[in-house]
Amino acid sequence: MELRKSYFADERKEDLHEVGQPRPRSDALGHVTGSTTFFADRNIPGLLHLKMVRSPHHHARILSVDTSEAVKHPGVVRIVTATDVPHNIYTILTLIQIGPEDEPVLATGKVRWKGEAIVAVLAETERAAQEAAAKVHIDYEVLPAVFSIEEALKPGAPLVNEYHPGNYYHYDSGECRKVRYGDVAEGFRQADHVLEQTYSSSPIEHAATETTGCIVVPERNERFTCYTNTQAMFFTLDNTSIILQMPGHKLHFVGGTVGGGFGGKVDVIVEPIAILSAKLTGRPVSFIYSRHEEMQVSSTRAAEKVVIKDGVMKDGRIVARQVSCYTDAGAYSRHSPYGAQKGAGHFPGPYTIPNVWADCYCVYTNRTPSSAMRGFGVTIADFALEVQMDKLARLIGMDPLEFRFVNAYRDGDIKAHRQATEGAALIEVMQEASRAANWPVADKFYAMSSYKKEP
Repeated sequence: MELRKSYFADERKEDLHEVGQPRPRSDALGHVTGSTTFFADRNIPGLLHLKMVRSPHHHARILSVDTSEAVKHPGVVRIVTATDVPHNIYTILTLIQIGPEDEPVLATGKVRWKGEAIVAVLAETERAAQEAAAKVHIDYEVLPAVFSIEEALKPGAPLVNEYHPGNYYHYDSGECRKVRYGDVAEGFRQADHVLEQTYSSSPIEHAATETTGCIVVPERNERFTCYTNTQAMFFTLDNTSIILQMPGHKLHFVGGTVGGGFGGKVDVIVEPIAILSAKLTGRPVSFIYSRHEEMQVSSTRAAEKVVIKDGVMKDGRIVARQVSCYTDAGAYSRHSPYGAQKGAGHFPGPYTIPNVWADCYCVYTNRTPSSAMRGFGVTIADFALEVQMDKLARLIGMDPLEFRFVNAYRDGDIKAHRQATEGAALIEVMQEASRAANWPVADKFYAMSSYKKEP
């Protein structure tokens, strides 16, 4: 392939050498030779195994919990319930000033999704822990449940989570995160064509090779070492400290090697209860999801619904864009309010549009809580936006790549959230893509640049 000077190096005199060069991963050799140590590779003497008793219902009141038979099961060392947890609320986003704390570590009073943890069983073997967990008897009053964004937002819908009236997150801006730029109504009046389309996605499981888990070892001086595959080491440590009401210097987290995460291992779920169990028993504790648990109870990418209405001129300029985006958080917030907020910040994508209106909702349903996954809040939005761009191009009879050149943002353009574009390089990327794909566009588009507008 013919070498070309990059727009950066040619025009901005930057000395860049990395793009296009092979660079081996620093951990590749250990992975391919099998010498990499994962947290579960440790052989700890006296290890206890933790198994959860989980709700078989999507929404129910807990009327009673009877652990008497489970306690007597051979090999059982300890049963842990909500009353044992010092601060029985996950605090995932409060460290970055996003609340409220709305998810119990171990459920009490109600369960809001199928698979929610209620009781932890600690035993000498995995089998003993599983058998004892099956002997925990819980009486439920099953409640109506909602499983879609549309159901959750209907008037009179069952309330999923008492922290969130109306089944949506309440931002400081109101019922959703909002973007208002220009005059959208006037833009639609001026447009030659108006197109409104709806795009939807389902929850997506990360399906990492290594399941979620940790091993905790009690140390001297009331310290605990936690070997974990978390993707967010200090985030997990700080949240665990709050949940267990323990000073951070008592917690030593060891990680760094993750057998696939993609965002699915940033929720602080296994570490707090495993450390608490080690503290209560004085024994090392292993809490590792089975593959069934990983598929059923680990957080997913959120299901989303995106409604896009665009006004476009015959010459290809988009003059108005109105977006309503709905993120299905499942029963609890975890990272979803942040994901919906990111979506609001992302619309209308990498395009300069003079009139933009966006409403991004975080909605609660009785599904497995969703959370982070590879660009969450933006990935599905981009899918919807780019399919919409193709439809708009077809509507006006324009080449879809040339249509994107017409609307691409460039340095100095003001985005819908009122920030000036810097270092866009979108024009140059599309130029190279057109050449690489043998998708020619008109010469005037090859003459464009991201940092200098034509007169």
